[in-house]
Amino acid sequence: MNLYHCSIDLHHEAKAIAFANAVDQWMSYLRERDVIQGWRLLRRKLNLASDNHRDFLLEIEFANMTQLDQAFRVLGEMDENVERLYANVNALIASADFGLYRPFPDPERAERMALI
Repeated sequence: MNLYHCSIDLHHEAKAIAFANAVDQWMSYLRERDVIQGWRLLRRKLNLASDNHRDFLLEIEFANMTQLDQAFRVLGEMDENVERLYANVNALIASADFGLYRPFPDPERAERMALI
């Protein structure tokens, strides 16, 4: 499993509920297309975070790098529905940072370490 981690701040005029709804529609579409395993949207609680942490955290699960590539291919499709769903999310975002994570130690590393 790979975890695509998106740390997000919204535009000041954007409504958090509208953002959550747009993310739900976009992620549900990607899940229906079987290009993601799952996802979750989290919001900072009680404003308890350092300045380096954004207001929202979107985590998207992928079975492997092939599935991640398929998800990016969906985004590149010239399809009105895809463009609308993506634009509904992206229009509300002021800034975002991204990262790709994996479980650690991963099964391959654990097997190699067992051999040593």
